[in-house]
Amino acid sequence: MKVPYVEDNPETGGFNPPSDDAVARMVREGIQSWQPRRGPDWPGLLTRVAGSGPPPWLLYSVASAALVVILISAFIVGSYLQIGALAPQPIPSNFH
Repeated sequence: MKVPYVEDNPETGGFNPPSDDAVARMVREGIQSWQPRRGPDWPGLLTRVAGSGPPPWLLYSVASAALVVILISAFIVGSYLQIGALAPQPIPSNFH
């Protein structure tokens, strides 16, 4: 049986797992020899993202409508639960 991962030298015989030192060395060599093929393509990425999304006016319109719905819902829920300044305030009286 050949073991192809032991020191880049296939050996015949039974299953001989590599030692911890050999694995650590192979991993370290692999990490140290790795280099990126190319840096990030920021201008190309920004161009693709800008061209693929919805138009800005539609995005801002939808976001504004969602904000209005959230604020009105919060006001209605707060009024119903009598939370904070939306609750009826007690009127101080001096009658005994």
